Amino acid sequence: MKKLTAILLAAGISMSGAMAAEIERTPAGNGFPISTVVSVPSDAKTVYLSGVVPPALEDGTFAKTTEEQTVGILNTIKATLESQGLTMADVVKMQVYLVADPELGKMDFAGFMKGYTQFYGEAEGAEKIVPARSAFEVKGLAFPEWLIEIEVIAAKK
Repeated sequence: MKKLTAILLAAGISMSGAMAAEIERTPAGNGFPISTVVSVPSDAKTVYLSGVVPPALEDGTFAKTTEEQTVGILNTIKATLESQGLTMADVVKMQVYLVADPELGKMDFAGFMKGYTQFYGEAEGAEKIVPARSAFEVKGLAFPEWLIEIEVIAAKK
């Protein structure tokens, strides 16, 4: 009986590895391009990217709008992920820090979304697999020209 129990237990352990859970996402609904819940199994490779800020333009300045800065940051994130063998579809969590746009007097969430949906959402070539996401208005970032900073966590089975 002990041998049978040991064999069944060993078979169960080996099958559980074969049936490992995949990354699960729960869409927000209403077409909003985020997931409300992302569940990552323990055996997934997880990569944490530090906050990414707008890339400097050729003349050393920074793009002037939140949308342009968002696109620049997401292109940087995309390249960094690719260097790790990952894609934008592997992002499971995104945190966005937005500074009030001087011309609007508040964070430009609409401008952020215009840039974001070029990478996630309905735009041609945009990922349909979307991360869980939070967005915050903050008082400031390290440089006054920066309107946005984004950090992500990516995972892949």
